[in-house]
Amino acid sequence: MTYAGLDIGSRTIVLVEFDREVKDFHVIDAGPNPLQRCEALIAGKDYARLVATGYGRRLALNGLGDDTVSEIRAYALGARYLCPDCHTVIDVGGQDCKATRLSQNGDVQRFEMNDRCAAGTGAFIEAMAKTLEVGIEDLGSHALAAADAVRINSLCTVFAQSEVVSLISRGADSRAIARGVHEAIATRVAGMVRRISPRERVVFAGGGALNACLERLLSKKLGIELTVPQQPQIVGALGAALVARRSNEESANYLSDRPNRPLAGC
Repeated sequence: MTYAGLDIGSRTIVLVEFDREVKDFHVIDAGPNPLQRCEALIAGKDYARLVATGYGRRLALNGLGDDTVSEIRAYALGARYLCPDCHTVIDVGGQDCKATRLSQNGDVQRFEMNDRCAAGTGAFIEAMAKTLEVGIEDLGSHALAAADAVRINSLCTVFAQSEVVSLISRGADSRAIARGVHEAIATRVAGMVRRISPRERVVFAGGGALNACLERLLSKKLGIELTVPQQPQIVGALGAALVARRSNEESANYLSDRPNRPLAGC
């Protein structure tokens, strides 16, 4: 049987197909109509069960999937599957960032979430990359090439963009500006992570984990080595697929264990 996990984020949609192991995965842009993108992604495919997670997971309730699971739980399950000794998960996504501490058994003990401001999220990084006219996939390496960092005082997207424009007009090196942007983001995310008293191993997931500069600075500020999965963007969808498998197996066990007798009322 093949189970599916669908992570409907603000910037990307991730589909993971699972059967004892990850069979396949897809990462696409969410676009202006994520429901339509999801429908096209799973068109013609047959799954034993599909569970959705992510920023737009409730879209899947419109006949697209069987159930939903919170991002906190999905990322915890996905990270623990990839790294059985994982005790902390950091997820930097498009619209929010989260830090979760897990128990010895993998249950969620504590979590912190930043969802009221774009600072420290993929949306902020994207806005800074656009202002610096550097591709978002290149911003991390651009920052790592800097000899020093220019201090960025504001983490409000609008004010930070204005500050970056001002720095550019004064002739500041764009690499140093990019490094300053990453320093500011890493400082904010690290402060959030410290509030849950992180324990190793720490798994860094989500689209933000693809940024080598952010990963390096965050690791330095926390004083902890971060583990970045080979495909950090699929962790949440993988967790949702694991929920799909577990739910389907529990349902099958319940039906097989029921006594074979006529129903007697409600």
